[in-house]
Amino acid sequence: MSDEHITLTAGDAEVDVLPGNGGRVGGLRLGGVELLRQGERYGCFPMVPWCGRLRDGRFRDGAAVRQMPLNAPPHAIHGTARNAPWRTARTSTDEAVLTYDLTDPWPYPGRVTQQVALTEESLTLTMSVETHGSSFPAQLGWHPWFLRNLGGEDVTLGFEPAWQEERGEDHLPTGRRVDPRPGPWDDCFGMPGGVDVTLTWPGQLRLKVTSREEWVVVYDEQAEAVCVEPQTGPPDGLNTHPRLVTPLEPLEASTTWTWTRL
Repeated sequence: MSDEHITLTAGDAEVDVLPGNGGRVGGLRLGGVELLRQGERYGCFPMVPWCGRLRDGRFRDGAAVRQMPLNAPPHAIHGTARNAPWRTARTSTDEAVLTYDLTDPWPYPGRVTQQVALTEESLTLTMSVETHGSSFPAQLGWHPWFLRNLGGEDVTLGFEPAWQEERGEDHLPTGRRVDPRPGPWDDCFGMPGGVDVTLTWPGQLRLKVTSREEWVVVYDEQAEAVCVEPQTGPPDGLNTHPRLVTPLEPLEASTTWTWTRL
């Protein structure tokens, strides 16, 4: 793991980008206050080429069944890129662009590009998966760990999903959509008009997570942090909602975090 550390600044906002540690955003500070849980597994990491759990680590591509390592037995979780070093393509004061070439254990060649762009009021993460060879199914998304507490009251979550993916005992969607249920959650929700989730630290900060994608996983079962994860499909989506990456059609998505002081 390279220890390259890129710091972006805009106004009193600062973002740490860690190419060597899975291309993750390692920190987001507003006026010196850190919003993301610290540690090499945390911050905000890209989930690619799949998001969440992949049932038994397997997916089908035509007649072929592909097997991924079971890094969350009995399943595989969160893709391969978060455990690999990325390369820095370019940086400026308020932007970084990173690339990652898909390789073993993923069976298809391809390139992932992630742009991290900071302004005084927002952070936008944009990712694409491209192939110049064979087509393949893929997903992408982001897994931020927002601190539950910034020194005042605990964060509250506000969002109005159209449905919740019913979760089986194996933590994977059953394929049924149900009315949204109260938390705590480790659950996937559908927002057909685009992801729109508001985190409010009372008296301190309001932060909106938005994306044109219509899937979001919310995970708030840990004491330290809450996760709001926009993604291009539900968990196990390589099997249930595959999005095909072709030489003519990359898979692209973005998410923007916009903040307001209270």
